[in-house]
Amino acid sequence: MRAGLVGSGIGPSLTPELHEREGRAQEIDYRYERFDTSSGRWKGVSLSEILDHAEKRSFAGLNITHPFKVHACQLVDRLEGAAAHIKTVNTILFRDGHRIGHSTDYSGFREAMRNSSLPLRGQRIVQFGAGGAGAATALALIDEKVLALQLVDTDKERAECLVAQLKEARPDADTSAVTPEDVDFQRYRGVVNATPVGMYSYPGLPFDLSSFSPTAWVADIVYRPLKTDLVCAARQQGRQVLDGGAMALNQAVHAFRLLTDCRPDTSRMGSVFASLLADQDLEAEA
Repeated sequence: MRAGLVGSGIGPSLTPELHEREGRAQEIDYRYERFDTSSGRWKGVSLSEILDHAEKRSFAGLNITHPFKVHACQLVDRLEGAAAHIKTVNTILFRDGHRIGHSTDYSGFREAMRNSSLPLRGQRIVQFGAGGAGAATALALIDEKVLALQLVDTDKERAECLVAQLKEARPDADTSAVTPEDVDFQRYRGVVNATPVGMYSYPGLPFDLSSFSPTAWVADIVYRPLKTDLVCAARQQGRQVLDGGAMALNQAVHAFRLLTDCRPDTSRMGSVFASLLADQDLEAEA
């Protein structure tokens, strides 16, 4: 069985090893490949060409990451579940001549929030970032019955487009878009970072955390590194915090099940994930 990950700059991704090690543990003949469009053999190759290549070689499917999550929707025959509403895809299955798009970002983040102690229901939440991953996290927050969700993006038009999609999917949702300059920081019970800021390649803080109410919790979807500047700052301020590890693990677990039709051992994958993260953090510090 073959699967893979498509994206730009995915050389350090933990996904291939995480999938393959779970496959070996289940005695599945499972090969998981990288299609990095920023370097090597696949540099500059289009997503459409990569999908054709994989499908012709009987891949079970592909995981899709930045910058292709939105474009991928145009290259599938059917969108399932949340992907049909937010028009963003991070898993494509090849089944009986059809391409089926899923969003395990949505299911992974929603499960992470459910398993956390962060108060959601009936609360006002602000999310920074309205890209592919941000669309998934926004719908998950709405489905967890937040009172109101405000979306902030440096590209206000992108945030407004996402608001329109969310209102079409969930007409009763109280959702709006603002620019970073117009955020009323003290209103919110929680703040979500769905931007790339905090990643190894984009260090720093996505916003001024001290502007928020001292009771506001913080959730970050960045997991490389796990201890982002935002997560560290929030913990230093005594806030409730959810780092990006839970979402990353959950979406990998859900993707493994979709791609292989086998039930993954979540605990085992969690242990492998933690070990891989620790090794990568040590390499980054060296």
